[in-house]
Amino acid sequence: MEEVVASLLQRALGQGWRVELRGTDRARMDWYDQRLWLGSDEAFLPHGLAGGPHDDLQPVLLTTAPKPEGMQAIMALDGAEVSLDEIAQKERVWILFDGRDQPALERARAQWRDLTGAGASAQYWSEEGGRWEKKAEK
Repeated sequence: MEEVVASLLQRALGQGWRVELRGTDRARMDWYDQRLWLGSDEAFLPHGLAGGPHDDLQPVLLTTAPKPEGMQAIMALDGAEVSLDEIAQKERVWILFDGRDQPALERARAQWRDLTGAGASAQYWSEEGGRWEKKAEK
């Protein structure tokens, strides 16, 4: 999961997007904060934890609460909620989960049903043998 997060963040920043990395647990966001500092200079991902004096300037903001303005994308982890209104306002929203974790899989399925049932368009991608494949679109 951590490698996917870093890869997608790198691509999003390359698009010029500011990204809200949203989780459900502050300790997990602290862990991601440390992890994102460990990359090489070439792979460095500028970011900050929410609650600092420069939240509005962070290219990637790690948070457990929605950041209402200024972000072009949301990356939701660990079952973090994303609303239909947020989806409509963003360039991209990712809901990431570990498909081998049954509770995480069930939570992601519920999010898919709720959001697509309310009118959001969505794609489901799965990693198969080291390659990403689109499995569904609604």
